Amino acid sequence: MSRRYAHDDASVVVVIGSGAGGGTLANELAQKGIDVVCLEAGKRLTLADIENHPPTMFARMGWLDRRIGPMVWNGKTVGGTTMFWSGITPRIQEHEFRALSTYGQLDAGTTLIDWPLTLAELEPYYDKAEDKMGVSGTHGIPASAETNNYKVLKAGAARVGYQEITSTRTAINPVARNGRPGCQQIGFCNSGCAIGAKWSTLYTEVPAAELTGHFELRTECMATRINHNKTGKVTGVVYVDAAGATHEQKARAVCVAGNTVETTRLLLNSESAMFPAGLGNSSGNVGRHYTRHTFGIALAVMPGEVNFHRGTRQSGIVLDEQYHKPERGFAGGYIIETLSIAPFDVSNIVGGWGQHNAAFMNNYTKLAGVFITGEDPPEAGNRISLHASEKDQHGLPVPVIAYRDHANTTAMREHALKMSKAIYDSLGASHFHGGDIPVGAHNMGVARMSKNADDGVTNRWGQAHDVPNLFVSDGSLFSTSAAANPTLTIVALAIRQADHIAERMQHQTL
Repeated sequence: MSRRYAHDDASVVVVIGSGAGGGTLANELAQKGIDVVCLEAGKRLTLADIENHPPTMFARMGWLDRRIGPMVWNGKTVGGTTMFWSGITPRIQEHEFRALSTYGQLDAGTTLIDWPLTLAELEPYYDKAEDKMGVSGTHGIPASAETNNYKVLKAGAARVGYQEITSTRTAINPVARNGRPGCQQIGFCNSGCAIGAKWSTLYTEVPAAELTGHFELRTECMATRINHNKTGKVTGVVYVDAAGATHEQKARAVCVAGNTVETTRLLLNSESAMFPAGLGNSSGNVGRHYTRHTFGIALAVMPGEVNFHRGTRQSGIVLDEQYHKPERGFAGGYIIETLSIAPFDVSNIVGGWGQHNAAFMNNYTKLAGVFITGEDPPEAGNRISLHASEKDQHGLPVPVIAYRDHANTTAMREHALKMSKAIYDSLGASHFHGGDIPVGAHNMGVARMSKNADDGVTNRWGQAHDVPNLFVSDGSLFSTSAAANPTLTIVALAIRQADHIAERMQHQTL
């Protein structure tokens, strides 16, 4: 059952955020008998609160606080962005852990580094993450059901010569498993999953942690600052509760998992005489090297009915283009994934007025669609910073997001859309639309792991180079973006980090 910890209990680990990283880490620690207080800025929903209507659920779960710059799509609710995601879970490949060694710096603006760990080191944790999340096609779990949208992709991809086409690698139960039902193909995966078949820390990690008796979840608690002592070790987290009261929870260690924007803001706002540029920021890298993947979307009007809105939103992938093939005109690779979207989103994406838009809207039941996710090279100028004067409702500086596509990103997207068009043209598509998705999702890189402290913020365990008992536990850790959707790797890193923290506690070095 859930515990209650005193604010002056300095024996607890404070985890900030309850999403893929924070929720997983908190549960893993609690399962090991380590006392955890998890601070979540949003509310806790139940299955009864989940509606099959994306705008309603984004208003209910999304992070709507003031930000400046391009939109960054993430959650403010128990479960974080695991309530929004569609469940696609490929692994990062070996060469992507060695981005600098494999590609070299692409130009004077890129800041590629190699990860301070290898695929071989992470593979056991990938196995644990896949089993925990119920990833289809792994650990004896069946493949995901083949939706019509996937069948179109599968047929067209085979015609253009692709071979790595699969309906596996999805963290949505194809059959009932571990107390959660099998997918009913409702089709509103990014609205929270009304039956709980999709893996989310709201449905899995948080309840499991509460059963240990070593965990307390505090909702609607916005972390505003991390304090430290004269030796530079963190001592507690200041937060504002739902009533507007300010508290400090003392801590043995602090793990920050607020998604890139809030992780950056909290670290930068925790400046002091010892850390004048922000906590853990002696290298100046907090908030920098922000990546969010090369994104693209393609829609096609097919000769017959597809009804891509029926079934899981993303139910299959093509992996042939994920490899590094510089002869294509860019470094790194990308993945083609099925995608279905609502009619109002079709109109917004196709854009404009007239016959082209009407061709897609009038033929909604004949639409097929894919989402492109590919490696995005880091640049120091792609960053998250704090506004010098503008404050939000908590008195915190408003985050400022700066992001531009690199030329490599543009070239990759163009190639991906060309191949997507070839897939659909091979099946007789009458209309095609391909373009960018100008939104910050798959957010990574602002507190990246690095072997050399000057190149990043954290070490190979996610521990801040500057602060021995401060950890980062979300996608901010990624040294480079790779091509794969990041959630599986976030979960694997969190499980690995929990083992490291527990071992250090056992040896009394934390």
